[in-house]
Amino acid sequence: MHGRSGLWLVGGRGSVGTTAICGLAALRAGLSPATGSVSELLDLDPALFPTWSQLVVGGHDIVRTPLRKRADDLAAAGVLPAWLPAAVADDLEAADREIRPGYDGVDGPDRQIEAVEHLARDITTFRHAHGLDRVVVVNVSSTEPPVPPQPEHADLAALDRALATPGRRVLPPSALAAYAAFYADCPYVDFTPSPGLGLPAVVELADRRNLPYAGSDGKTGETLLRSALAPMFVARALHVRSWAGTNLLGGGDGANLGQEGRAAGKLASKARGLEALLGGKADAPLHIDYVPDLGERKVAWDHVSFEGFLGAQMSLQLTWQGHDSALAAPLVLDLARLTAGAHAAGVSGPLGALGFFFKDPVGSDEHRLAQQERDLVGWVRRITVAR
Repeated sequence: MHGRSGLWLVGGRGSVGTTAICGLAALRAGLSPATGSVSELLDLDPALFPTWSQLVVGGHDIVRTPLRKRADDLAAAGVLPAWLPAAVADDLEAADREIRPGYDGVDGPDRQIEAVEHLARDITTFRHAHGLDRVVVVNVSSTEPPVPPQPEHADLAALDRALATPGRRVLPPSALAAYAAFYADCPYVDFTPSPGLGLPAVVELADRRNLPYAGSDGKTGETLLRSALAPMFVARALHVRSWAGTNLLGGGDGANLGQEGRAAGKLASKARGLEALLGGKADAPLHIDYVPDLGERKVAWDHVSFEGFLGAQMSLQLTWQGHDSALAAPLVLDLARLTAGAHAAGVSGPLGALGFFFKDPVGSDEHRLAQQERDLVGWVRRITVAR
Protein backbone atom coordinates (compact mmCIF):
# COMPACT_ATOMS: atom_id res chain seq x y z
CA MET A 1 0.00 0.00 0.00
CA HIS A 2 1.24 3.48 -0.88
CA GLY A 3 2.40 5.46 2.15
CA ARG A 4 1.56 9.05 2.96
CA SER A 5 2.74 11.91 0.76
CA GLY A 6 3.22 15.56 1.52
CA LEU A 7 1.70 18.42 -0.45
CA TRP A 8 3.91 21.47 0.09
CA LEU A 9 2.25 24.62 -1.20
CA VAL A 10 4.41 27.61 -2.09
CA GLY A 11 1.89 30.36 -1.37
CA GLY A 12 -0.13 28.14 0.95
CA ARG A 13 -2.19 31.00 2.42
CA GLY A 14 -3.22 32.44 -0.94
CA SER A 15 -6.67 31.97 -2.45
CA VAL A 16 -5.79 28.83 -4.43
CA GLY A 17 -3.78 27.30 -1.57
CA THR A 18 -6.50 27.97 1.01
CA THR A 19 -9.22 26.61 -1.26
CA ALA A 20 -7.17 23.47 -1.93
CA ILE A 21 -6.57 22.90 1.80
CA CYS A 22 -10.26 23.39 2.61
CA GLY A 23 -11.25 21.14 -0.27
CA LEU A 24 -8.87 18.38 0.75
CA ALA A 25 -10.25 18.46 4.30
CA ALA A 26 -13.81 18.30 2.98
CA LEU A 27 -13.00 15.35 0.71
CA ARG A 28 -11.30 13.44 3.52
CA ALA A 29 -14.32 13.95 5.78
CA GLY A 30 -16.84 13.09 3.10
CA LEU A 31 -18.39 16.57 3.34
CA SER A 32 -18.32 17.22 -0.40
CA PRO A 33 -18.12 15.28 -3.67
CA ALA A 34 -14.92 15.59 -5.69
CA THR A 35 -16.49 17.82 -8.35
CA GLY A 36 -13.81 19.19 -10.69
CA SER A 37 -11.27 16.53 -9.73
CA VAL A 38 -9.84 14.81 -12.79
CA SER A 39 -7.93 12.22 -10.77
CA GLU A 40 -11.23 10.81 -9.47
CA LEU A 41 -12.11 9.89 -13.07
CA LEU A 42 -8.85 8.01 -13.69
CA ASP A 43 -9.37 4.94 -11.49
CA LEU A 44 -5.99 5.42 -9.82
CA ASP A 45 -4.32 2.45 -8.17
CA PRO A 46 -4.02 3.29 -4.44
CA ALA A 47 -0.91 1.13 -4.29
CA LEU A 48 0.84 3.80 -6.38
CA PHE A 49 -1.13 7.04 -6.11
CA PRO A 50 -2.00 8.52 -2.69
CA THR A 51 -5.64 8.85 -1.70
CA TRP A 52 -7.05 12.05 -0.20
CA SER A 53 -6.51 10.68 3.31
CA GLN A 54 -2.83 10.04 2.54
CA LEU A 55 -1.98 13.66 1.69
CA VAL A 56 -0.47 15.85 4.43
CA VAL A 57 -0.30 19.61 3.82
CA GLY A 58 2.42 22.13 4.62
CA GLY A 59 3.97 25.06 2.80
CA HIS A 60 5.71 28.39 2.60
CA ASP A 61 4.17 31.85 2.49
CA ILE A 62 5.35 35.40 3.04
CA VAL A 63 2.02 36.47 4.58
CA ARG A 64 0.96 35.62 8.12
CA THR A 65 -2.85 35.80 7.85
CA PRO A 66 -4.19 32.59 9.44
CA LEU A 67 -5.77 30.04 7.12
CA ARG A 68 -9.05 30.21 9.03
CA LYS A 69 -9.28 33.96 8.35
CA ARG A 70 -8.44 33.40 4.69
CA ALA A 71 -11.09 30.68 4.49
CA ASP A 72 -13.70 32.93 6.11
CA ASP A 73 -12.90 35.65 3.57
CA LEU A 74 -13.24 33.20 0.68
CA ALA A 75 -16.56 31.97 2.05
CA ALA A 76 -17.80 35.56 2.25
CA ALA A 77 -16.74 36.02 -1.38
CA GLY A 78 -18.70 32.96 -2.50
CA VAL A 79 -15.70 30.76 -3.33
CA LEU A 80 -16.31 28.37 -0.40
CA PRO A 81 -19.61 27.25 1.13
CA ALA A 82 -20.43 29.41 4.16
CA TRP A 83 -20.47 26.40 6.47
CA LEU A 84 -17.13 24.90 5.36
CA PRO A 85 -14.49 26.95 7.30
CA ALA A 86 -16.05 26.02 10.65
CA ALA A 87 -16.50 22.38 9.62
CA VAL A 88 -12.80 21.97 8.74
CA ALA A 89 -11.38 24.33 11.37
CA ASP A 90 -9.16 21.65 12.94
CA ASP A 91 -7.65 20.77 9.55
CA LEU A 92 -7.00 24.44 8.83
CA GLU A 93 -5.22 24.87 12.16
CA ALA A 94 -3.14 21.73 11.55
CA ALA A 95 -2.10 22.95 8.08
CA ASP A 96 -1.41 26.44 9.41
CA ARG A 97 1.08 25.02 11.89
CA GLU A 98 3.00 23.52 8.95
CA ILE A 99 3.26 26.72 6.90
CA ARG A 100 6.67 28.34 7.29
CA PRO A 101 7.85 31.86 6.39
CA GLY A 102 8.74 32.03 2.71
CA TYR A 103 11.39 33.95 0.80
CA ASP A 104 10.39 37.30 -0.68
CA GLY A 105 13.62 38.19 -2.49
CA VAL A 106 14.09 41.37 -0.44
CA ASP A 107 14.83 40.33 3.10
CA GLY A 108 16.82 37.26 3.99
CA PRO A 109 20.42 36.10 3.94
CA ASP A 110 23.16 37.83 1.98
CA ARG A 111 23.84 34.70 -0.06
CA GLN A 112 20.88 33.11 -1.85
CA ILE A 113 22.25 29.62 -1.28
CA GLU A 114 21.49 30.11 2.41
CA ALA A 115 17.85 30.85 1.54
CA VAL A 116 17.78 27.67 -0.57
CA GLU A 117 19.15 25.62 2.30
CA HIS A 118 16.65 27.14 4.73
CA LEU A 119 13.65 26.46 2.47
CA ALA A 120 14.85 22.93 1.71
CA ARG A 121 15.38 22.24 5.42
CA ASP A 122 11.78 23.25 6.14
CA ILE A 123 10.56 20.69 3.62
CA THR A 124 12.81 17.85 4.82
CA THR A 125 11.87 18.55 8.44
CA PHE A 126 8.21 18.33 7.47
CA ARG A 127 8.80 15.06 5.62
CA HIS A 128 10.60 13.46 8.55
CA ALA A 129 8.20 14.78 11.20
CA HIS A 130 5.23 13.15 9.47
CA GLY A 131 7.00 10.03 8.24
CA LEU A 132 6.19 10.81 4.60
CA ASP A 133 7.39 8.77 1.65
CA ARG A 134 7.79 11.91 -0.43
CA VAL A 135 6.75 15.55 -0.66
CA VAL A 136 5.39 17.14 -3.83
CA VAL A 137 6.05 20.89 -3.94
CA VAL A 138 3.42 22.90 -5.84
CA ASN A 139 3.87 26.59 -6.60
CA VAL A 140 0.59 28.50 -6.26
CA SER A 141 2.18 31.83 -5.30
CA SER A 142 1.73 35.16 -7.07
CA THR A 143 2.82 35.29 -10.71
CA GLU A 144 6.23 36.86 -11.29
CA PRO A 145 7.46 38.75 -14.37
CA PRO A 146 9.62 36.90 -16.92
CA VAL A 147 13.34 36.86 -16.18
CA PRO A 148 15.79 38.12 -18.82
CA PRO A 149 18.35 35.42 -19.76
CA GLN A 150 21.47 35.56 -17.62
CA PRO A 151 24.71 33.55 -17.92
CA GLU A 152 24.06 32.13 -14.42
CA HIS A 153 20.82 30.54 -15.62
CA ALA A 154 22.47 28.54 -18.40
CA ASP A 155 24.04 25.74 -16.35
CA LEU A 156 24.04 24.42 -12.81
CA ALA A 157 27.70 25.08 -12.03
CA ALA A 158 27.38 28.78 -12.90
CA LEU A 159 24.16 29.07 -10.93
CA ASP A 160 25.67 27.44 -7.85
CA ARG A 161 28.58 29.88 -7.93
CA ALA A 162 26.24 32.85 -8.27
CA LEU A 163 23.97 31.64 -5.45
CA ALA A 164 27.00 31.42 -3.16
CA THR A 165 28.17 34.96 -3.99
CA PRO A 166 27.33 37.56 -1.30
CA GLY A 167 24.94 40.26 -2.41
CA ARG A 168 23.79 38.50 -5.60
CA ARG A 169 20.08 38.02 -6.34
CA VAL A 170 20.19 35.74 -9.38
CA LEU A 171 16.90 33.88 -8.85
CA PRO A 172 13.47 35.41 -8.25
CA PRO A 173 11.54 33.92 -5.29
CA SER A 174 9.53 31.35 -7.27
CA ALA A 175 12.61 30.06 -9.09
CA LEU A 176 14.44 29.87 -5.78
CA ALA A 177 11.51 27.84 -4.41
CA ALA A 178 11.77 25.44 -7.35
CA TYR A 179 15.52 25.11 -6.81
CA ALA A 180 14.94 24.48 -3.09
CA ALA A 181 12.40 21.77 -3.90
CA PHE A 182 14.89 19.93 -6.09
CA TYR A 183 17.64 20.57 -3.52
CA ALA A 184 15.39 18.74 -1.00
CA ASP A 185 14.93 15.86 -3.50
CA CYS A 186 11.25 16.68 -4.06
CA PRO A 187 9.14 16.60 -7.23
CA TYR A 188 7.94 20.05 -8.26
CA VAL A 189 4.84 21.40 -9.99
CA ASP A 190 4.56 25.00 -11.19
CA PHE A 191 0.90 26.02 -11.36
CA THR A 192 1.94 29.56 -12.34
CA PRO A 193 3.66 31.03 -15.42
CA SER A 194 6.57 32.19 -13.24
CA PRO A 195 10.04 31.55 -14.68
CA GLY A 196 11.35 28.70 -12.49
CA LEU A 197 11.00 25.76 -14.90
CA GLY A 198 12.06 27.98 -17.79
CA LEU A 199 15.59 28.37 -16.40
CA PRO A 200 17.89 25.60 -17.70
CA ALA A 201 20.11 25.55 -14.60
CA VAL A 202 17.13 24.97 -12.27
CA VAL A 203 15.86 22.11 -14.44
CA GLU A 204 19.38 20.66 -14.62
CA LEU A 205 19.31 20.12 -10.86
CA ALA A 206 16.05 18.16 -11.16
CA ASP A 207 17.44 16.04 -13.97
CA ARG A 208 20.64 15.28 -12.05
CA ARG A 209 18.59 14.10 -9.07
CA ASN A 210 16.15 12.07 -11.24
CA LEU A 211 13.13 14.03 -10.08
CA PRO A 212 9.84 14.53 -11.95
CA TYR A 213 8.45 18.00 -12.54
CA ALA A 214 5.39 19.47 -14.26
CA GLY A 215 4.02 22.84 -15.37
CA SER A 216 3.38 25.50 -16.28
CA ASP A 217 0.44 27.86 -15.68
CA GLY A 218 -2.71 26.03 -14.66
CA LYS A 219 -5.41 25.82 -17.35
CA THR A 220 -8.62 26.71 -15.54
CA GLY A 221 -10.90 29.00 -17.55
CA GLU A 222 -10.51 30.85 -20.83
CA THR A 223 -7.62 28.71 -22.07
CA LEU A 224 -9.54 25.56 -21.15
CA LEU A 225 -12.30 26.70 -23.49
CA ARG A 226 -9.81 27.60 -26.20
CA SER A 227 -8.11 24.18 -26.01
CA ALA A 228 -11.49 22.53 -26.60
CA LEU A 229 -12.87 24.94 -29.22
CA ALA A 230 -9.84 25.84 -31.36
CA PRO A 231 -9.43 22.23 -32.63
CA MET A 232 -13.06 22.42 -33.83
CA PHE A 233 -12.20 25.20 -36.26
CA VAL A 234 -9.11 23.33 -37.48
CA ALA A 235 -10.99 20.03 -37.88
CA ARG A 236 -13.72 21.72 -39.94
CA ALA A 237 -11.21 23.66 -42.10
CA LEU A 238 -12.58 27.02 -40.94
CA HIS A 239 -10.02 29.82 -41.09
CA VAL A 240 -9.71 31.80 -37.84
CA ARG A 241 -8.91 35.39 -38.73
CA SER A 242 -8.66 36.76 -35.18
CA TRP A 243 -9.27 35.61 -31.62
CA ALA A 244 -9.48 38.55 -29.23
CA GLY A 245 -9.90 38.23 -25.49
CA THR A 246 -10.31 40.29 -22.35
CA ASN A 247 -9.87 39.00 -18.78
CA LEU A 248 -11.29 40.95 -15.85
CA LEU A 249 -9.94 39.83 -12.48
CA GLY A 250 -10.53 40.87 -8.90
CA GLY A 251 -8.91 39.62 -5.69
CA GLY A 252 -5.23 39.10 -5.02
CA ASP A 253 -4.56 37.51 -8.41
CA GLY A 254 -6.03 40.50 -10.21
CA ALA A 255 -4.11 42.97 -8.04
CA ASN A 256 -0.87 41.09 -8.70
CA LEU A 257 -1.38 40.83 -12.46
CA GLY A 258 -2.39 44.48 -12.56
CA GLN A 259 1.15 45.49 -11.61
CA GLU A 260 3.46 46.48 -14.45
CA GLY A 261 5.13 43.48 -16.08
CA ARG A 262 3.42 40.87 -13.91
CA ALA A 263 0.99 39.66 -16.58
CA ALA A 264 3.63 39.25 -19.28
CA GLY A 265 4.30 35.58 -18.56
CA LYS A 266 0.61 34.67 -18.51
CA LEU A 267 -0.09 36.60 -21.72
CA ALA A 268 2.82 34.86 -23.42
CA SER A 269 1.72 31.37 -22.36
CA LYS A 270 -1.84 32.03 -23.57
CA ALA A 271 -0.54 33.30 -26.92
CA ARG A 272 1.78 30.31 -27.43
CA GLY A 273 -1.03 27.89 -26.68
CA LEU A 274 -3.47 29.49 -29.11
CA GLU A 275 -0.85 29.63 -31.88
CA ALA A 276 -0.12 25.92 -31.39
CA LEU A 277 -3.84 25.07 -31.39
CA LEU A 278 -4.53 26.95 -34.62
CA GLY A 279 -1.40 25.70 -36.36
CA GLY A 280 -0.03 29.17 -36.99
CA LYS A 281 -0.20 32.78 -36.00
CA ALA A 282 -3.53 34.59 -35.76
CA ASP A 283 -4.37 38.13 -34.78
CA ALA A 284 -4.96 37.47 -31.08
CA PRO A 285 -4.94 40.58 -28.86
CA LEU A 286 -5.50 39.80 -25.19
CA HIS A 287 -5.91 42.11 -22.20
CA ILE A 288 -5.88 41.39 -18.47
CA ASP A 289 -7.43 44.10 -16.31
CA TYR A 290 -7.76 44.37 -12.54
CA VAL A 291 -11.31 45.19 -11.39
CA PRO A 292 -11.41 45.29 -7.56
CA ASP A 293 -15.22 45.20 -7.48
CA LEU A 294 -15.18 41.64 -8.83
CA GLY A 295 -13.69 40.32 -5.58
CA GLU A 296 -12.63 36.70 -6.13
CA ARG A 297 -14.57 36.41 -9.39
CA LYS A 298 -13.19 36.30 -12.92
CA VAL A 299 -14.86 37.34 -16.19
CA ALA A 300 -13.43 36.50 -19.60
CA TRP A 301 -14.75 37.60 -23.00
CA ASP A 302 -13.63 36.10 -26.30
CA HIS A 303 -14.50 37.20 -29.82
CA VAL A 304 -13.54 34.78 -32.60
CA SER A 305 -13.71 36.00 -36.18
CA PHE A 306 -13.57 33.19 -38.73
CA GLU A 307 -14.01 32.64 -42.44
CA GLY A 308 -16.13 29.92 -43.99
CA PHE A 309 -16.93 28.61 -47.47
CA LEU A 310 -16.58 31.18 -50.27
CA GLY A 311 -15.17 33.72 -47.81
CA ALA A 312 -18.31 34.01 -45.66
CA GLN A 313 -17.46 36.10 -42.58
CA MET A 314 -18.73 34.70 -39.25
CA SER A 315 -18.00 35.04 -35.54
CA LEU A 316 -18.30 33.28 -32.22
CA GLN A 317 -18.58 35.21 -28.95
CA LEU A 318 -18.06 33.71 -25.49
CA THR A 319 -18.41 34.93 -21.93
CA TRP A 320 -16.87 32.99 -19.05
CA GLN A 321 -17.62 33.84 -15.42
CA GLY A 322 -16.34 31.91 -12.46
CA HIS A 323 -14.24 31.65 -9.31
CA ASP A 324 -10.74 30.85 -10.50
CA SER A 325 -9.63 29.48 -7.11
CA ALA A 326 -12.49 26.96 -7.11
CA LEU A 327 -11.47 25.85 -10.60
CA ALA A 328 -7.77 25.66 -9.75
CA ALA A 329 -7.88 23.97 -6.32
CA PRO A 330 -9.03 20.48 -7.42
CA LEU A 331 -6.40 20.51 -10.15
CA VAL A 332 -3.71 21.30 -7.57
CA LEU A 333 -4.85 18.28 -5.56
CA ASP A 334 -4.94 16.13 -8.72
CA LEU A 335 -1.41 17.17 -9.61
CA ALA A 336 -0.17 16.31 -6.12
CA ARG A 337 -1.59 12.78 -6.42
CA LEU A 338 -0.37 12.21 -9.98
CA THR A 339 3.12 13.61 -9.41
CA ALA A 340 3.48 11.59 -6.20
CA GLY A 341 2.53 8.48 -8.17
CA ALA A 342 5.07 9.29 -10.86
CA HIS A 343 7.79 9.70 -8.25
CA ALA A 344 6.78 6.44 -6.55
CA ALA A 345 6.99 4.66 -9.91
CA GLY A 346 10.51 6.00 -10.53
CA VAL A 347 9.48 8.37 -13.33
CA SER A 348 11.76 11.39 -13.70
CA GLY A 349 12.07 14.45 -15.92
CA PRO A 350 9.24 16.54 -17.37
CA LEU A 351 5.79 14.98 -16.98
CA GLY A 352 4.49 15.88 -20.42
CA ALA A 353 1.33 13.81 -19.93
CA LEU A 354 0.25 16.25 -17.23
CA GLY A 355 0.07 18.93 -19.93
CA PHE A 356 -3.69 18.39 -19.73
CA PHE A 357 -3.62 20.71 -16.71
CA PHE A 358 -1.50 23.53 -18.17
CA LYS A 359 -1.55 26.42 -20.61
CA ASP A 360 2.16 26.05 -21.38
CA PRO A 361 2.94 22.36 -20.85
CA VAL A 362 6.49 21.39 -20.00
CA GLY A 363 7.66 18.35 -21.92
CA SER A 364 4.84 18.37 -24.48
CA ASP A 365 3.85 20.29 -27.61
CA GLU A 366 0.26 19.04 -27.44
CA HIS A 367 -2.41 21.65 -26.60
CA ARG A 368 -5.63 19.99 -27.83
CA LEU A 369 -7.74 19.12 -24.80
CA ALA A 370 -9.16 15.83 -26.12
CA GLN A 371 -5.71 14.55 -27.13
CA GLN A 372 -4.25 15.70 -23.82
CA GLU A 373 -6.90 13.71 -21.99
CA ARG A 374 -6.06 10.58 -23.99
CA ASP A 375 -2.37 11.10 -23.28
CA LEU A 376 -3.06 11.45 -19.55
CA VAL A 377 -5.21 8.31 -19.37
CA GLY A 378 -2.64 6.31 -21.33
CA TRP A 379 0.21 7.55 -19.13
CA VAL A 380 -1.57 6.52 -15.93
CA ARG A 381 -2.18 3.05 -17.36
CA ARG A 382 1.42 2.65 -18.48
CA ILE A 383 3.07 3.55 -15.20
CA THR A 384 0.52 1.48 -13.27
CA VAL A 385 1.22 -1.62 -15.38
CA ALA A 386 4.98 -1.03 -15.22
CA ARG A 387 4.97 -0.78 -11.43
